[in-house]
Amino acid sequence: MVTDLDLSNSQADQPRVFLVTGATGAIGKAIARKLAENKNFRVVLVCRNQEKAKQVVNEIIRITQNPSVCYELADLSRQKEIQKLANRWVGPLHVLINNAAVTPGSREETPEGIELQFATNVLGYFWLMNEFTDILKSSAPARIINVASYWAGGLDINDLEFIKRPYDNDKAYRQSKQADRMLSVAFADRLKPSISVNACHPGDVNSLLSNNLGFGGHETPEQGAETPVWLATNPIGQIKTGKYFEHLRESSCTFCSDKQAVKNLFDVCHSYQF
Repeated sequence: MVTDLDLSNSQADQPRVFLVTGATGAIGKAIARKLAENKNFRVVLVCRNQEKAKQVVNEIIRITQNPSVCYELADLSRQKEIQKLANRWVGPLHVLINNAAVTPGSREETPEGIELQFATNVLGYFWLMNEFTDILKSSAPARIINVASYWAGGLDINDLEFIKRPYDNDKAYRQSKQADRMLSVAFADRLKPSISVNACHPGDVNSLLSNNLGFGGHETPEQGAETPVWLATNPIGQIKTGKYFEHLRESSCTFCSDKQAVKNLFDVCHSYQF
């Protein structure tokens, strides 16, 4: 049975609350399961499909024996649904883990007319960080973990939605992961010192997402979840901000060093208002 949580008490001795997006996917489910192994953690999964959400929540509760696991439904490619999610949130949120991503084989658009991969993988991260800022601040010290990738690059600030370029899901994915790394820096600068924001590569996992890109993967979902969970729970994830990590280590990021490009991307994302 799905457990409804009372998140209204934000006292310091209360359990820490985590929100994990894309939690029915291979890596997202592993992240949520690893977090739920700590009985003092409350884990909220954000999913699109209710039946899948119920199955995953029930599975995690059964495996971890932690009843403090539940789900919220939201399509993270749509700003209004993210706003509704934030508006109905009650109580603290200590860690937001942006993990949801899609890799459609052909160019698709949201009902608002935004290219789907950019809307989900980039704007979804942006809107979640923006809409939950006040909640995270009131719960501080708090953290945001953006699951990005080492498979990143090729961002075209003048064609983020592949209108001028032929759509290619691999190129769109690499662009979106570059953007996630850059937005982590943009938000880190704006939210410090009470909220840390870091990005990471989760690992090469054989998943639906990687299969859609034509790849397999040599790591298990548990291995893929290791770095995001480490950043979400280890003191390093609060001490460091605006950084990029791979395999439990900080790694240099050339995309993040161009402050003007970071600002330009932030401004463009901010212009998407519905």
